[in-house]
Amino acid sequence: MSHLDHTPSTPGKFKIDKSPYYSRTRWHSSVAKLTLWSSLFVTFLFLFFYRSPSSSSNNPPSSDPSRRYLASATWGGAAWEKRVRTSARIRSRNGFSVLVTGAAGFVGTHVSSALKRRGDGVLGIDNFNDYYDPTLKRARQALLERGGVFIVEGDINDVALLKKLFDIVPFTHVMHLAAQAGVRYAMQNPGSYVHSNIAGFVSLLEVCKDADPQPAIVWASSSSVYGLNTKVPFSEKDRTDQPASLYAATKKAGEEIAHTYNHIYGLSLTGLRFFTVYGPWGRPDMAYFFFTKDILKGKSIPIFEAANHGTVARDFTYIDDIVKGCLGSLDTAEKSTGSGGKKKRPAQLRVFNLGNTSPVPVTDLVSILERLLKVKAKRNVMKLPRNGDVPYTHANISYAQKEFGYKATTDLQTGLKKFVRWYLSYYGDKKAVAR
Repeated sequence: MSHLDHTPSTPGKFKIDKSPYYSRTRWHSSVAKLTLWSSLFVTFLFLFFYRSPSSSSNNPPSSDPSRRYLASATWGGAAWEKRVRTSARIRSRNGFSVLVTGAAGFVGTHVSSALKRRGDGVLGIDNFNDYYDPTLKRARQALLERGGVFIVEGDINDVALLKKLFDIVPFTHVMHLAAQAGVRYAMQNPGSYVHSNIAGFVSLLEVCKDADPQPAIVWASSSSVYGLNTKVPFSEKDRTDQPASLYAATKKAGEEIAHTYNHIYGLSLTGLRFFTVYGPWGRPDMAYFFFTKDILKGKSIPIFEAANHGTVARDFTYIDDIVKGCLGSLDTAEKSTGSGGKKKRPAQLRVFNLGNTSPVPVTDLVSILERLLKVKAKRNVMKLPRNGDVPYTHANISYAQKEFGYKATTDLQTGLKKFVRWYLSYYGDKKAVAR
């Protein structure tokens, strides 16, 4: 493959009239309680899970064998710095220079590619861990490098590396997508979520607050923060203090940490709550991905049902629609207001839902895959386990619509068709292609 989903569309920059953030987007009155809750929670997590990695700028942490890094993350030197500058060079009028963390990830690859195609300067950073098949991440890396995007291999907890990157490039924006993903894996390796989603976020914010100029930051939160809420569709104004998983709790903690750095240091921060993203170059741990794999192999697939035989449904959102939301958030992000680590005036703070607004039962997703693959799935219906999964997600996207015209346009049938086409091509399943 030499392009993304045979190349998703590239939205142009959004042009809107901006109004003062304070007049409409300050978090609701319960923020003080939430901040206190989050502070206590983060303290608890650090005490019980966090182990400070080596501060070596050349080697990522390797104390956890289940999260080992697969290659040396050495950096530095004239040739390396030249690659960094070349990748981050802006090639369009009024373009941005964007540092994309987690650039070899699913969303990171698509966002980096879209930014580069429209003329922005893009530099990626990724640690290439082995949470899932690292060869897929390497293939994404090769894809981006053919498009002119260089990915620095390193960890976001490596403060020396981050400072070096900001010394070389005066980034106008950061798209922070690096994170330990997945709800269920937290039961096996909770420390990895604290290391990436909390400690890593703080490390990045520490460097950004001291940068001159400070960049505007857009970062990936998650729809998982809605946790045990039963009111749907989920709105940004709903309570988010009932996480159902450690993953959700770390993302919620990230939102409170973002509030703190905005309040103290004047960093412009926009959080994005993604709703079940799917599509080409996706994550193998996601249901639609491993369903496809197991259906083709004739293996049974787990179909969960909620209590009392209730339906489990998800607001599946195609990757191109998520990219539109990411770029729209970048384009409408106001500048940070701090200098030298000191806040001069109030800065922008926002959080958006990015979803499709059309929840689909997981059973329907399987039926669509059966038609596309021309294979009957072996369904194994079972109760939804107590592992952090929630029975239903549904996004209210009215706020993102108002701020930058966000609207998802890809239905599940169309999106899965594009995914299956990519999957069969990438994995070379000749038997499946022949069906």
